[in-house]
Amino acid sequence: MSTGWEPRAVPDPAGRGEFLPVLDVPAPGRQRRWTVLLRWLLLIPQFVVYVVLSVVAFFVVIAGWFAALFTGRLPDGIHRFLSSVVAYATRVDASATLLVDQYPPFSFSAPRYPVQIEVRPTPLNRLAVFFRLILMIPAAIVSGLLQSGWYAISWVFWIITLILGRLPGPLYAATATVARYSMRLHAYAYLLTPAYPKGLFGDEPVPPDEVRSGTRPLLLDTAATVLVVLFLLLGLAGHVTSATVDYDFDGESTHTAGVVQPMHP
Repeated sequence: MSTGWEPRAVPDPAGRGEFLPVLDVPAPGRQRRWTVLLRWLLLIPQFVVYVVLSVVAFFVVIAGWFAALFTGRLPDGIHRFLSSVVAYATRVDASATLLVDQYPPFSFSAPRYPVQIEVRPTPLNRLAVFFRLILMIPAAIVSGLLQSGWYAISWVFWIITLILGRLPGPLYAATATVARYSMRLHAYAYLLTPAYPKGLFGDEPVPPDEVRSGTRPLLLDTAATVLVVLFLLLGLAGHVTSATVDYDFDGESTHTAGVVQPMHP
């Protein structure tokens, strides 16, 4: 789907010719403090719409799975719809995580919105399609830990942005890493790409004339890298805590198993 920026291929490092989905977000800029203060409240209608889209997408993915299993690719109509759902979710996610200030539109097509993704129709390996639900488990665990860790300290990011009127560079890069990894997992789970989610610790630098946005390439300095690791550790700690022993009012112990669930945008 169109991104609004000039497309530039992101080849698979293993040389398989796979196109890795791209996220474009503008470099961090000024944000209106009142929208930061009320950000999640303002986004409630968007969350409702996304839940409805997710339910519809679930059934469309099932149909797409059978089609891809027999033909080795998603039908064009299914690819367009699922790409639009991922794009919609990514725009809402970017706004919710303070990457951008502009309110996301209630539309599949938003070529003028500052947050864009690029995914390309690509032939799929039938064996990988068949085992997709199993193959995505490691990436889903990583994404779940990242997002759980981010939400654990998101109130700190919110206060900093509220005070400064902008999201500082390291916080922006670390947050964009979480958003991009989630988007790539989303695209992989929806069979939009054969490329496994990667790029957890950013991209390699490119010449200035090849820079397309604040996240293309996504560069992490030491502080941003430390934050990404912190997200993973906090997410892991949260899930370990959820699996600890709880005591009821009678002093008896009960064990609860913590299950890592991927958190979609």
